[in-house]
Amino acid sequence: MKRKASEIDAENENSQPKVSSSKPMTLKTSDRRSCQGLESNLKIVSWNINGIRAWLTAGGSKYIEKEDPDIITFQELKCDQEKIPREATPKGYKSFWLSGDQAGYSGVGLLTKIDPIDVKFGIGIEEHDREGRVITAEYSKFYLVASYVPNSGRKLVRLSYRREFNRDFHRYLKDLEKKKPVIWCGDLNVAHQTIDLTNPKTNTKNAGFTKEEREDFSSILADGFIDSFRYLYPNEHDAFTFWAYFRNARARNIGWRLDYFLLSSSLRENLCDVVIQTGVFGSDHCPIVLLMSL
Repeated sequence: MKRKASEIDAENENSQPKVSSSKPMTLKTSDRRSCQGLESNLKIVSWNINGIRAWLTAGGSKYIEKEDPDIITFQELKCDQEKIPREATPKGYKSFWLSGDQAGYSGVGLLTKIDPIDVKFGIGIEEHDREGRVITAEYSKFYLVASYVPNSGRKLVRLSYRREFNRDFHRYLKDLEKKKPVIWCGDLNVAHQTIDLTNPKTNTKNAGFTKEEREDFSSILADGFIDSFRYLYPNEHDAFTFWAYFRNARARNIGWRLDYFLLSSSLRENLCDVVIQTGVFGSDHCPIVLLMSL
């Protein structure tokens, strides 16, 4: 079933122009250990790349080479999975791609050096799965769920659908957690607290900061998950992962924290650090990095 043009525009309204890739790439590193004093031995990256072909043209694969993650997940491929260029899969990685029914819209991906036990596409509900939003990879000690959560859109035209997705996805995560711990990552399209965006007072009726979206997020945290970044850095301001394409927002750091790693509470003791790579360009989002000792 094809999406209405108005619905597509609501989610992609900030898709142009592309962020310049001419700026030098600077990576943050961390040697922070887990609460048990153990060094990290697993690095997972999540990045909304806002179009995989444009991202490759902008030199996005250089980031993978430099960061060298064990696993990297992507959101907003905006490309049919059969048309994704071969160079999107660097040497040493296996790739898994998922696109939606609507061409040039949504899509998620996974590159992994570690062979997964199993990979599942979608959550088993057709209404959601046709949009190409979720990949789940099972590993020996955890499930990794990479997602691109629906945007409620301009004038909140998709808020009711977004809440339906939230409820169904919450149940999906809890069903997985019955088997083994879950790491959930991606562009979750919500700034959870007032600290998570520059202008909270003027955005309470805008997509990503409505009371409803924030309450749905809170309900997942209350059901046994932790926001890994806020767990480590509860009071850190100006820690954003998305900046709009106007008014020089990124240079001025007028942004939102929309990208997350949520962990089953049982993984708390394995958490080492979460790094926001603000020095990496090529999209309106920047990569985030999870470091674990597992």
